[in-house]
Amino acid sequence: PRNKEQEAEVLQWISDVLGEKLPPGQYEDVLKDGVVLCKLINKMAPGSVKKIQERGTNFQLMENIQRFQAAIKKYGVPEEEIFQTADLFERRNIPQVTLCLYSLGRITQKHPEYDGPTLGPKMADKNERNFSEEQLRAHHGELNLQMGYNKGASQAGCGSFGNSRHM
Repeated sequence: PRNKEQEAEVLQWISDVLGEKLPPGQYEDVLKDGVVLCKLINKMAPGSVKKIQERGTNFQLMENIQRFQAAIKKYGVPEEEIFQTADLFERRNIPQVTLCLYSLGRITQKHPEYDGPTLGPKMADKNERNFSEEQLRAHHGELNLQMGYNKGASQAGCGSFGNSRHM
């Protein structure tokens, strides 16, 4: 489910970082062409995205998103938290986009050269967490499932799965 408050917070953060008002519109529409996202990462890590297509074909605009994804990966956002292009461009999974931007907002705290606004709760410097074995195990299963889902792995093409052999 989408969280409108988080989405509003993300847009406000982007606007604060850029020091400019974002174009009006729905959350996903503001972000869809990737221009705002590219400007965002360039503001945080200058030169991250060399070329931003301000307008163009869907294909060119999707390239903005892909350049943004590559740049934030280099910046330190974990791969499993980075949304897929279609999540945003085709509105397949807008909450994943929000999660990714929160992650980016959090990672800024690991970059001493970045002194702009941060997003979400502050990261603790000392990262000591004491989880019970049980909690760790429970979380482990959840993570694997999600990773498998993100990569779009399926049994398709496996051949042996649910197919009777054709003689």
